[in-house]
Amino acid sequence: MSTILKTLHRTALSNPERIALQGAHEGLSYGELDQAMAEAAHDLNALDIRVLGLLADNGLPWALADLSALAANIPLVPLPLFFSPQQLLHVMGDAGLDALLTDQPQQVEALLQIADIRFHRVGKLCGLHLVRLQGVGIKKLPQGTAKITYTSGTTGDPKGVCLSLAQMETVAASLRDASQAQVTDRHICLTPLSTLLENLGGLYTPLLAGACTCLLPLRQVGLNGASGLDVASMLLALHECEASSAILAPQMLQALVAAGEGGRSISHRLRFVAVGGAPVSPRLLERAQQQGIPVFEGYGLSECASVVALNTPGSSRPGSVGRPLPHVSVSFSDDGEILVSGSAFLGYLGQESPSQPWPTGDLGYLDNEGFLHLTGRRKSQFITSFGRNVAPEWVEREITMHPAIAQVAVFGEARAFNVAVIVMRAGFSHLHVNAAVQMANQTLPDYARVASWVLATEPFTPSNRQLTANGRLKREAISAAYAEALASLYQEEIDVVFWGIRKKLWVDA
Repeated sequence: MSTILKTLHRTALSNPERIALQGAHEGLSYGELDQAMAEAAHDLNALDIRVLGLLADNGLPWALADLSALAANIPLVPLPLFFSPQQLLHVMGDAGLDALLTDQPQQVEALLQIADIRFHRVGKLCGLHLVRLQGVGIKKLPQGTAKITYTSGTTGDPKGVCLSLAQMETVAASLRDASQAQVTDRHICLTPLSTLLENLGGLYTPLLAGACTCLLPLRQVGLNGASGLDVASMLLALHECEASSAILAPQMLQALVAAGEGGRSISHRLRFVAVGGAPVSPRLLERAQQQGIPVFEGYGLSECASVVALNTPGSSRPGSVGRPLPHVSVSFSDDGEILVSGSAFLGYLGQESPSQPWPTGDLGYLDNEGFLHLTGRRKSQFITSFGRNVAPEWVEREITMHPAIAQVAVFGEARAFNVAVIVMRAGFSHLHVNAAVQMANQTLPDYARVASWVLATEPFTPSNRQLTANGRLKREAISAAYAEALASLYQEEIDVVFWGIRKKLWVDA
């Protein structure tokens, strides 16, 4: 039986009145959650569901549906709300969903009608509408699959990462120990539960500790879509939930730090804030510490069942992503790619078993004290025309330190200088962006500096396929979208150089 469910049941027997899940308007005690989960699992089994999809906002129903699927031993497929209609349809067919729990049945049914997929609404379960899908082909899943989390990767359609219950629970237990989770904790979910990190770290880990998870709608905690952030709402949610822990993306941490530096009050109860998903500047971590934010950078990926390494209260080194957690071991290929053993997934849906150890695609090294450092992505690293290797994540990390910069993508393969596509935050101007680039350039060696830039016409998001579900840039898509603008930057620079040479020749003559 599941370790999480056994622990939940034991807590329900010993402390039935303790709050396990706190929603926007009501809470569920451990006793109530244990009973509701058992009843919902019974109903799910009676429906003879092979693979269940879950498309809903953060809240009590999402958590109850997830735990009930575990209890019913039914593979679950969490669907991000920010997936495009095309991505949602791909996942439904790819995973062979025959049922879907959702809080937006009209939108789902309209999508199914357009795709000519037969369906019928069964009723309500776990506080969500249950829609049965017909005509979606049965797919063979790797044995032991408990969850299929979809990662959009850098190109193509989202890929289904198949995970076993044991793998997910092992990571959740490691996170409980590393974060020193306590019975008195109140974890607030500030990122979507459909992302594996929040699912494991924000739901499973607190349950293993006998703690409470605060589950508010994403808009109520300040998250709007894949990239919109209302900092005032996030601060209010942290205070009202009396949150002691949270998981943040780097941009969310940057906004929180800026709010603190601007005089806004940040919850004094916070004791553990995990940040990851993209490179984090050591300077940002230092600023966070100065604001009293107990932030700890980590590293992981879906194919390794989420977290691989994490800084902790008793073992932290800013600039690193922490020491590898006890359930994994890390090695390196000849060219510095990080290889992970001990938590590999069961395989991509429809593909052969994964190789062991798993090649992460990330470059890095272990220092003398065992802390893991990331230096870039293997596929995104480029070589300038002067033969210099540049990891664009390094440059982007420095540029996004400025409050004017929301996102940035740096390019320079086989070129004499680097250029960037920049997403500017509202309320700032071109002058602010230029200042941000110049400030970053002062901290970088000449070969890594950005010489010219263009403003993006819209943020990089999963919906426009310029960002993966876990927050990584889709560089090929961004480069293609701004190909003409980037080419003009190089042409302008060539023209400047050319006319400068001509002018010098004329003067010398």
